[in-house]
Amino acid sequence: MPNISRDEVAHLAKLARLAVTDDELNVFAGQLDQILDAVAKVSEVAADDVPPTSHAVPLTNVFREDVVRPGLTQQQALAGAPAAEEGRFRVPRILGEEQ
Repeated sequence: MPNISRDEVAHLAKLARLAVTDDELNVFAGQLDQILDAVAKVSEVAADDVPPTSHAVPLTNVFREDVVRPGLTQQQALAGAPAAEEGRFRVPRILGEEQ
């Protein structure tokens, strides 16, 4: 059962450059004891025969399988375009760059 002293709390506060009062040292010592007790209980439960997991329940892939499907030809894709040039969509120039 962990028991952290006021001196240890004061040392930790100094390392963290925290200004703490004498009353806070007592409060923090008690709080840190509770935290360390909780961690110790969790450590007791963790067994070597239980593999570590990232999720409590198994995850399944919800995405569909990739299936190759026929697509549009270049001519079909350009057929609905307002303007095409050299097998590509023609769009208005927006940056004013030289060709």
